[in-house]
Amino acid sequence: MTAPPVDPLARVAPAYDGGSLADVLPSALAVLGVPGVADPLGLVPRLDGVRRVAVLLVDGLGWYQIPTAARYAPTLAGLAATAGRPLTSGFPSTTPTSLVTLGTGRAPGAHGVLGFRVRVPGTDRVLSHIEWTGDPEPLRWQPVATRFEQARAAGVAVTVVSRPEYGGSGLTLAANRGGDYRGAADVDELAVRMLTALAAGAGPTLVSGYHPDLDRHGHLSGVDSAPWRLAATEVDRLLARLVDGLPPDAALLVTADHGQLNVPWADRFDLDTDPRLRAGVRVVAGEPRVRYLHAEPGAVDDVVAAWSTVLGGAARVLTRDEAVATGWFGPVPEEHLRRIGDVVVVCQGTAAVVASRSENPVEARLVAYHGADTAAEMTIPLLVVRG
Repeated sequence: MTAPPVDPLARVAPAYDGGSLADVLPSALAVLGVPGVADPLGLVPRLDGVRRVAVLLVDGLGWYQIPTAARYAPTLAGLAATAGRPLTSGFPSTTPTSLVTLGTGRAPGAHGVLGFRVRVPGTDRVLSHIEWTGDPEPLRWQPVATRFEQARAAGVAVTVVSRPEYGGSGLTLAANRGGDYRGAADVDELAVRMLTALAAGAGPTLVSGYHPDLDRHGHLSGVDSAPWRLAATEVDRLLARLVDGLPPDAALLVTADHGQLNVPWADRFDLDTDPRLRAGVRVVAGEPRVRYLHAEPGAVDDVVAAWSTVLGGAARVLTRDEAVATGWFGPVPEEHLRRIGDVVVVCQGTAAVVASRSENPVEARLVAYHGADTAAEMTIPLLVVRG
């Protein structure tokens, strides 16, 4: 296993030119023989003869967190040491953006799910992608065909296994349309349903699975807390069952949407209690580690100046054009630009900008966050196992 960066707070650029989460499904489809699909991760020679591929995304299992989890997850530790390499997530390093990046095989700018919360252009409404129930209409909001649709059109049997309550949501349709959806309430049911779908039929098969609990316990209790350690043992049990149950012509790819970072209370700014951070701001979106600020007319420069003064070295404060020019999102078409704030605030170090009154108050009290471009948040694993 290649060691993670020495400094977990080092800045990491998304590797859209090869080596990012967007490359996982294209390479999986290439292994399965889907015509015209590139293999950016070079998996075809390694998985010659494989006709069935399972892709498991473990929410919150960043590459940087694997050494911490390894004490409670020996299967994970062994796979990381013998069959692992780091990739990057897209930006922001957050679940909705990453799930659609995985599903479409495209950078966030292309698919348009550009953050945890984004402003719906032309309105003051903030869309939370994890609470999205159909407005905006998913196929209009996220117009890019998924790799599941591409695989199915090529004759591949496609199944998506995730929590029952996520079935039919806007985010599921944006990320996973094209796959037969199967609900799984816990790790045991997830393993059974993934393996059952993987073994069914005689032709090429793609199965995608999602497990959220490690991320949830990291948020609520912190990375390396007792609940997080228990969640890591559950991940290990899931991996062991999947590896043991792989058919001989199958492969398992394990990845993640992002890592996590514990944020001390002293490093939090509250935009609801500091009037300087509200001045000139019409709509606030994003999340604590990456904020999108939509300014009142003519107030962009004042908002940049105020946030730069208040946050100082705790964040980079950029205009939308400056943020897009960094390449964080990949190319952004005109129709998606206004989903990004007039001002983009990317926290550095262990800082976060919470909103204790105007957003869900539980979010302001979470222990760990993600979204920014540090190694701890952006660097994710790819583990490759043959049956």
